[in-house]
Amino acid sequence: MNEIDWMKKAILQAKVAMKKNEVPIGCVIVRDGKIIARAHNLRESQQIATKHAELIAIERACKKLKTWRLEDCDLYVTLEPCPMCAGAIILSRIRSVTFGAYDPKGGCAGSCTDLFHVKGFNHYPEVHGGILEEECAQLLKDFFRQKRKEKKKNRL
Repeated sequence: MNEIDWMKKAILQAKVAMKKNEVPIGCVIVRDGKIIARAHNLRESQQIATKHAELIAIERACKKLKTWRLEDCDLYVTLEPCPMCAGAIILSRIRSVTFGAYDPKGGCAGSCTDLFHVKGFNHYPEVHGGILEEECAQLLKDFFRQKRKEKKKNRL
């Protein structure tokens, strides 16, 4: 499988999130050509700020491999990682990060800042952005359009 195939798996996770009324962001972590962890956002249902798809997937991968070092793992996520998730990616030593949509309001792989290239860290993952960008972005647009529609309806 290639990065497009893996991103499609992350998109499936984003769709699960949307069905749960969560912001549709999905993530998979791959090692040796197999998904070892998958996750989607759970911030709204669990009311915990750190329940981002990437953090949940990293925790699951660490548990599965019984190590915090994910040096031979690749992470695929539908939205450019935020500062918290970028930090967790660096700390877990993930080999590469591939994301779909860019996040101009919070992305830390080049949009707002680029934590993956700050001098002084001890790990620098490879980064690939814009993979299936339109499809990933459309999920978010559709979700927030529906939210605005619901909010307007409730005001009336």
